[in-house]
Amino acid sequence: MRNPEARAPRADASRNRKQLLDAATRVFASSEALPSLREVAREAGVGIATLYRHFPTREDLVAAIYSDQVERLTGGARDLLAEVPPSEALRRWMDLFGGWVASKSGMLDTLLAMIESGDIAHAQTHSELVGAIEDILRAGESVGDLRGDVAAEDIAASLIGIFSVAPIPEHASRAGRLLDILLNGIRPRL
Repeated sequence: MRNPEARAPRADASRNRKQLLDAATRVFASSEALPSLREVAREAGVGIATLYRHFPTREDLVAAIYSDQVERLTGGARDLLAEVPPSEALRRWMDLFGGWVASKSGMLDTLLAMIESGDIAHAQTHSELVGAIEDILRAGESVGDLRGDVAAEDIAASLIGIFSVAPIPEHASRAGRLLDILLNGIRPRL
């Protein structure tokens, strides 16, 4: 006899979950204050009961958004490396990272509390993101368009600094200039 918990979710349930994650990401990113879960459900085009069926608490929703975004960000590094040269992949990935940071505004307090309580493994996320940067740096070193003496941890720290002084979207042009300066410093010296 099959275990009912082992069944794959129905197609409509998977679609609803994805709609909720996408809508919640947009709502949280565009909100300066903590948005209501009803607003998230409305944006997703589903009822509040559907939201609660997938995410019983606000913390469950925030954790799912966070996990989904980290997965997209690390997967984005691989996708970019398959499409463009490593230095261009790194620059585009920096923009993805900036968008990821910017999307946290409406959920920052909840997210920080969850990290502090251990509900979200911040160290694992940091490791995954640094790993994505390392993959790009290694690829760049192998083709000669990125220096081999740059640590991924230093790139991560630089990105956090840049997006702290030039948060997106209000300072996108300044952030872009700073990211270009950072990338130029990572390219091999001529």
